[in-house]
Amino acid sequence: MSTERLLASSLRELATALAEGRTRAEALAEAALERAQALQERLNAFITLTPERAREAARAADEHRRAGNISLLSGIPIAHKDLFCTKGVRTTAASRMLTEFVPPYDAFVVERLAQAGAVSLGKTNLDEFAMGSANEHSHFGPCRNPWDTDRIAGGSSGGSAAAVAAGIVPVATGTDTGGSVRQPAAMCGVTGIKPSYGRVSRYGIIAYASSLDQAGVIARSAEDCALALTAIEGFDPRDSTSLERPVEDHAAALAAADGRLDGLRLGLPREFFAVEGLDADVRRAVEEAARTYEALGARLVEVSLPRAELAIPAYYVIAPAEASSNLARYDGVRYGYRAPAYTDLDDMYRKTRAQGFGEEVKRRILVGTYVLSHGYYDAYYLQAQKIRRMIADDFQRAFQQCDVIAGPVAPSVARRIGECADDPLADYLADVYTLPASLAGLPGMSLPAGFGEGDMPVGLQLIGNYLQESKLLNVAHQLQRATDFHLRKPEGY
Repeated sequence: MSTERLLASSLRELATALAEGRTRAEALAEAALERAQALQERLNAFITLTPERAREAARAADEHRRAGNISLLSGIPIAHKDLFCTKGVRTTAASRMLTEFVPPYDAFVVERLAQAGAVSLGKTNLDEFAMGSANEHSHFGPCRNPWDTDRIAGGSSGGSAAAVAAGIVPVATGTDTGGSVRQPAAMCGVTGIKPSYGRVSRYGIIAYASSLDQAGVIARSAEDCALALTAIEGFDPRDSTSLERPVEDHAAALAAADGRLDGLRLGLPREFFAVEGLDADVRRAVEEAARTYEALGARLVEVSLPRAELAIPAYYVIAPAEASSNLARYDGVRYGYRAPAYTDLDDMYRKTRAQGFGEEVKRRILVGTYVLSHGYYDAYYLQAQKIRRMIADDFQRAFQQCDVIAGPVAPSVARRIGECADDPLADYLADVYTLPASLAGLPGMSLPAGFGEGDMPVGLQLIGNYLQESKLLNVAHQLQRATDFHLRKPEGY
């Protein structure tokens, strides 16, 4: 098998090929870099490629393997969302504000994957400061979907999802604040997981909304996600929200499963299927996936999440409020972009922020500042936090009736680029299915479940209870053993 064809294999298959000497990390890195560069103009999946660093890491992985010091991820090509700080590598958050920012340290996730021997090719495209559901709000231009380059890749981790779908890397990192791993995974026909809040350290992730941000991974299958998640989780004293728990071997739970799900109660929230705007093709794919689960032994249970519809207004108060605080640090004084001409300090602040931030980021800063202002805090922010608590309680009542919740990831397949340029609310409404789990801090997944309009991928969302990632991954894995949607690739890739 050629190196390029091997690159399209699963993470475990690549690891086996390296272990058996059928390929070398250097060869995989060169093939992946060549593919990334060849597809860059078509997809715009990367903001920064780091070929020399990748070659150096690949050579080190080969040397460690010859010395007998190896791990499963050693020599595997990966990519990082350009929201993770990487020592000595430009980290932009897809913003003009940080176009020349080079961090002096690595994010926790970057550290963990480097320690595991993974070979990073560079930094992937995203919505500016992770604010978006389409990867259109990037200073470096939109990322395009490998299934149809006229369509969005989903956001905010669109570059990571596109890189995996196009066969450039088998796994890429992402972050999920309100659906930013699950949406692009669904729209690009790959698999993504957002773990429970606190499972993976946020240290070194450029902050959007600190009480919601969570690192995740995007890969071709649930098994690959399980292997990658094990590599990046763990307690980190540098993150006050990091959970002090032992690292779990999530792949072991998959290996122990026999392909049946007898006794599993799969919850289908009635509110998810009553959403106005849910396209018929998405509904069909999700319902067919539910029937497949039934054939595997699962029992379908109707559950209720009565306040799920309030997730959008609650999220779009809480997240912008936190963003307005987090982004106050970008003032042109210590680092980042500074306006070239100004009269005094106040003028520098105003011009720097006006020029350095994109329109969507400025919109959310203004909203966040408004809801936190005197006279509006109680009316908006405090009420949104109360709703957040109620949504979390609704999930706990639902989990008394079921083990895992299933539903759509988004109401439609990937739309065309620019379709909602004049209607930001349309983008916000696309988050209707992913926001509830984010507000509750629950683990969520997206996995391919079929195809809809224009032969575009449809994603199935699975939501588990707190810290039940292994169960969630196994439920996803069993569907992927029974179907082949995750194995299909866009034409020409």
